[in-house]
Amino acid sequence: MNKMLAAAALASACLTGACAADTSATPYTVDAAKGASAPTAPEFAGIQNWINTEPLTMQQLRGKVVLVEFWTYDCINCIRTMPHVKEWHEKYEKDGLVVVGVHTPEYGHERILGNVQASVKRFGITYPVAQDNAYKTWNAYGNRYWPALYLVDKQGRVTYAHFGEGAYMQTEAHIKALLAAK
Repeated sequence: MNKMLAAAALASACLTGACAADTSATPYTVDAAKGASAPTAPEFAGIQNWINTEPLTMQQLRGKVVLVEFWTYDCINCIRTMPHVKEWHEKYEKDGLVVVGVHTPEYGHERILGNVQASVKRFGITYPVAQDNAYKTWNAYGNRYWPALYLVDKQGRVTYAHFGEGAYMQTEAHIKALLAAK
């Protein structure tokens, strides 16, 4: 009974947007000028299926700027963030940005490959999508939120993260800076 109440409370919180972190919070950035070192991006782990691509690895994406987007198709916060992610993919792919959507389900029906494929088609997502039903990649990043955006530099280091909606101009500025870096 307590588990059912906890699940109901969590579902209610998610429907009101509480699953995402406070969007007014400052995104995580690494300031290399101050001697900070960015962590190496984890490999994609435990991926059941890839949509719109053959399997990818972080190692083969070295030399590119990678935007790792954790999302799930029934999350309203993810749906509201999606147009920005799609725009960045379309705008910066030719410059070396690779967007990888990591679909990590919140509910049981979101684990079904056909449902994920239908959602990718419905939302017009053309970038690679990894299906992370077992939360292996999610856990490798220590992620806790939908949506979550992680930017990986050309050397394979996570230099920026943002959780929840918002900070779109700041995220795009960071994408541009990473693409311009040697």
